[in-house]
Amino acid sequence: MGPDAYRTAGLAETLEALGHTVVDHGNLQPADVGKLTPPNPVLKNYPAYVAWTRSLHDKAAELGEAPVVPVYLGGDHAMAAGTVSGQARAAAAQNRPLFVLWLDAHSDFHTFDSTDSGNLHGTPLAFLCGLPGFDDMLGAPFEHTLKPENVEILGVRSIDDEERKLLLDHGVGVSDMRRIDEEGIHNLLRPFLERVRAENGLLHVSLDVDFLDPGIAPAVGTTVPGGASFREAHLVMEMLHDSGLVTSLDLVELNPFLDERGKTARLMVDLTGSLFGRRVFDRPTRSF
Repeated sequence: MGPDAYRTAGLAETLEALGHTVVDHGNLQPADVGKLTPPNPVLKNYPAYVAWTRSLHDKAAELGEAPVVPVYLGGDHAMAAGTVSGQARAAAAQNRPLFVLWLDAHSDFHTFDSTDSGNLHGTPLAFLCGLPGFDDMLGAPFEHTLKPENVEILGVRSIDDEERKLLLDHGVGVSDMRRIDEEGIHNLLRPFLERVRAENGLLHVSLDVDFLDPGIAPAVGTTVPGGASFREAHLVMEMLHDSGLVTSLDLVELNPFLDERGKTARLMVDLTGSLFGRRVFDRPTRSF
């Protein structure tokens, strides 16, 4: 129900008011994957995960080579396995590197072997970075994995011990909320954007509702206290817009059943508006 909640909250109207042309491709359907046996019996909804990944991958690969900025609506963060892998395929076709800004309370870097919970929305980044054990995901080898050092996780505040080891071993960029408190979100994001620009990269932004503090965004099933504030989140979006680097976007983990009169959906729409150019007062754009 998350995608329809974004539509109801006025996502298309917000973007159109900013001068953008919006085409709604509707809701996708999962691919037909037949019977699949989970590689680990603890995994939940494994065939559905694979089916949605393949469907989203194909659509994202198609849109990634078109002169558009795709906005993918979810749904839990498992969908990024399909959206980002498709964008990575499209980036490779353009001979450009794909960078990913992962705005999330969690690192989502479990493998199928390391997860104890079996929650598959905790695994997409490990798949995208080429960790082993994800053989079924695309029905063929994933040839365009992300370089782990091209991933920046921002706002994290819940990492399992096994994930922490995997992140350190693979060199993924991680800035937790303590680092944000100490150094400021601007000082952490700016060097990453400078590197994307220096390497002529494409930038995919994956925005999880739980990146935000649950006091302002309660409509998520995996709330973690101490998230990004209203102003921190808008600053990130404004910096992303000013950079001119964003080529695709995920909006994920919105659960309208847990919302309070739609306030989380409206906030996510407002943040998207900031990323696409809404500002309180026009001023010269800073260079990165």
